[in-house]
Parts: sequence; structure tokens; C-alpha cells
Amino acid sequence: MIAKSIDQIIVTDLQALIDNAVLENKTIEYKQLLPNSSDSDKKEFLADVSSFANASGGDLIFGIIQNRDTGIPEKLEGLDIENIDQEILRLDNLIRDGIAPRIPSVISKPIKLLNSKTALIIRVSKSWISPHRVTFKGYDRFYSRGANGKYPLDVTELRIAFTLSETLVERVKRFRESRISQVYAGETPVPLSQGAKVVLHLVPLISFSPAQRYDIDPIASKPEKMAPMNHYMSDQRYNLDGFLTYSVTQTEESYSYVQLFRNGIIEAVDALTLNDENGAMLIPGTSLEEEIIRSFPNYLSVLKSLEVELPIFAFLTLVGVKGYSMGIARVMLLRRVPHKIEKDILLLPEVVIEDYAVDVGDILRPCFDSIWNACGLPKSVNYDDAGKWKRRS
Repeated sequence: MIAKSIDQIIVTDLQALIDNAVLENKTIEYKQLLPNSSDSDKKEFLADVSSFANASGGDLIFGIIQNRDTGIPEKLEGLDIENIDQEILRLDNLIRDGIAPRIPSVISKPIKLLNSKTALIIRVSKSWISPHRVTFKGYDRFYSRGANGKYPLDVTELRIAFTLSETLVERVKRFRESRISQVYAGETPVPLSQGAKVVLHLVPLISFSPAQRYDIDPIASKPEKMAPMNHYMSDQRYNLDGFLTYSVTQTEESYSYVQLFRNGIIEAVDALTLNDENGAMLIPGTSLEEEIIRSFPNYLSVLKSLEVELPIFAFLTLVGVKGYSMGIARVMLLRRVPHKIEKDILLLPEVVIEDYAVDVGDILRPCFDSIWNACGLPKSVNYDDAGKWKRRS
């Protein structure tokens, strides 16, 4: 895989593959032409794509001519195609209809060459719901990749692949539960003020790969990217887990912090939003959602700048909220009587982020609706008729 975000890849990056005689490997495969309309070409293409998803991910690059004997890339010829967008749509449809389950993250990028032709990169991320199989016209085959390219999985490898996929997702959920237990017990990186808390976790699946580590120094040099929720003044420091930013108060306790773990996980905790100075046990539905929507893109941009591979699980949790109810002023919009929350910890539905260019209000709606559900109400009132988040006055 080219060591760049796909939106930053340019012609010189492709030419460098040829100049440096980079052979096909586990994460790169070259093709001179796009798959045509024949069944055999389509099956070959789907086998390539699914093999990347079932292994470590990778780049399928079209428009490069290889030496037939050595496999060395010799020329960046490009594709002579009038409507590249139409071809991308055709390939996207083929992937969607010919591979099961659907691969979470496949991104295509055309690159215009100096000869007026176009190269095409299809980047396939490692899948968190693998193994995927080629289902085109009953083909029904599973593929993975090694140093020498793709190969069909045997029964033993398939059994291992299914087990690993289930285990990985369970590890993500167990991490969340473990961290929530620590927050609930007051075992946080800085002492937090008492009361209910909002906890946000961004957990990249790749963070659970063995020895996964990121260089966090660029983030530490610009800590404003990791500003805590509801912050007015904040401080920052390295710690054993990675890098920490936290609110500064006149007491020894903080009311908000953000922990960046060295493996790419982000934990943001806010102990201010749910704690009214008069002791009212009310959830300020609109301001709570607004603060999360404001902060969430900043934390996501931290992971993008670290070039953390997608997908990313996002978890929103409310801690210490038993007996809370939704703020009356907002509830009256629904003409319903609010109920008190029956649980002390609300583990809201997880969200899977498969594209950094997401609409935060859209993806977090299931979480927000669930908070209102816990208060006996049908949904958040902060979405308009088009389903877009809009602050209620």
C-alpha cells in the first residue's frame, strides 16, 4: 500500500513505484487494464478486492504495465477512458453485488497523467467483518493475500478467519466496558469532579493489532486539536498511556479531559455538562448534543492526521445518570411526560466510522435518540424533517 492517505496520492507517487521497481506484494497489485464485461475478468477483479479486505488491506492500481517475465512495473501508461466516473460506478456496483458480506471501506481515486490518460487506484481497507467471499454468479470462493499475491483460503484458514473476526470485535467492546468501569470507579488520568459524566471513545480497529503504535509528538506539539469538551482553560502533558489534555480549575479536580493512547484510541470524558450547579438531575438534551457534535470532529481529525486506518468504532456512554430525566423545556416539544433513567450507566449504541468525511450529526443520531428513549421519549427533538441536526431554540 502506498504510504499516504489516498486523497494525497499524486502522479509522482505512482511513478516512484516504477522508478524503484516495487514488485507486487501483500498490499499492492498492478493491472494494465480495467476488468472487462467477461465473467472471468469480473471474478478475477472481485478475488483481488476481497483478498485485500481479508488480509491487511491494500491498493489495486490500474494503468501500470509490468514486465511479463519479472513482474517489475515498467511504465505508467494509464487508461484511455472517456468517462472514468462511470467506470468507477460500474466497479463499485460490481463489488457491492459480487462480494458478501459487503466490504466496509473501498475508496477509488482517479489520477490524471501527463499523457492525458488516467490511472485508477482502488484502496481496500482491512475489514473488521471478514472473511468476505466472492459470490458473483455462484462462484462462492474466499481469498486472502501473502507476499506472492492472492490465494484461496482452505477450510482451516477459513475457520481461523471467522474466529479472529469475532474475537476482534469482542475485544473492542471489552475495552470500552473496562474503561467505563474505571471512569465509574474514579480511576481516571486526572482527578475528576464528582457527579454524572459523558464519555466518548473513538476506537480504531487497527489499534488492537499487535504492537500497534503511533508517533504522537505531532499532536503534542499542537494540543489545541485535543481540547477537552466544555473547556475554558486546559493544560496538557505526556503520560504513561500517551498524551493527555485536561481542564484547569482552581481546585485539584478537573471537569474534562482527553486521553490519546499510543495505539490510536481516544477517550474524552466530560463531568460538567450533566451537573447543574443547583443539583438538578436533568439532561440538557440540546446543549449535550451540541457539545458532542462540536468536539467529535476535532478528535476524528487527530486520528486522520495520524493516518489511522479505518474503520473506527465510536462509543458514547453516560455514567452516573440513574434518576436523571430530560430537561422539561425540551420535552414539551414532544408533549410527553419525561421519565427518570433507570440505569446508572447508559451504554449507547456503537457507531462504525468508515469514512473520515462523515456528517457527525447523522452518525450520532442513534446515540442521541437512545438517550431520549431512556427518558421515556421517542427521539431527539433536534433533527429537522430532513433528518439533519438543528439546534432548537
